[in-house]
Amino acid sequence: MKVPIEVEDEKNEAVESDGVVEDETAEVDEDAEERARVEAAIRAGEEAAERELAADASKIREERDELQKKLADVEDQIEAAKKEASEATERMLRLQADWENYRRRTAAERLAEKERAAEGLVTSLLPVIDDIERAIEHAGVADGDTQFQQFVDGVSAVHAKMLGVLAKEGVEPVDPAGEAFDPLAHQAVGRVEDKDAYDETVAQVYQKGYRMGDKVIRSAMVTVTYGGPKRPAEPEPVAAPEEE
Repeated sequence: MKVPIEVEDEKNEAVESDGVVEDETAEVDEDAEERARVEAAIRAGEEAAERELAADASKIREERDELQKKLADVEDQIEAAKKEASEATERMLRLQADWENYRRRTAAERLAEKERAAEGLVTSLLPVIDDIERAIEHAGVADGDTQFQQFVDGVSAVHAKMLGVLAKEGVEPVDPAGEAFDPLAHQAVGRVEDKDAYDETVAQVYQKGYRMGDKVIRSAMVTVTYGGPKRPAEPEPVAAPEEE
């Protein structure tokens, strides 16, 4: 009867062995499932991370593109502002140049107008001065007539004062007796033969001329000699040596 018992034991052992195998298989399956879940979780995390990184990268690119666009707009605005500033500067320089030209032109016009007015006044006074000079010349010296002499002296003093006032304004008489005839400053009213004087020399002044600054406002009325020797040419001025 021992054999059946052994058989049962063998069966029990076999059953026990099968249980152990099944348990081990179950554990292996559970481990595999656990690993699969872990790997799936890892893949899901990686995919989520990739999607998040892709979204962040896309957002960053959009922000970069927007900033580049804004930068380009700002650069265009800067260039436009520089151009406007340059144009404004050019307009200001032109206006300043126009103002300077206008100021100089008006100043020159005022000066010319002042000179014309002064010239007109002086020209109007010249006949009066001529009359005074002729009166003094014809009065001569009255012997023994003290009052008349005082009168002549008074007229001479007035004449001298008038010439002094004119001299302050740059007016000076032109009395070219004995000088070479200058057709630009003298008016010839007659010719006198004189072999001892140079040809075309002022012999006599009938009426003095007047110069105001560099301008002759009245030519002197003169007579001119002829028949004499030619006047020698005046030597040209020697230029001063340059300093080293």
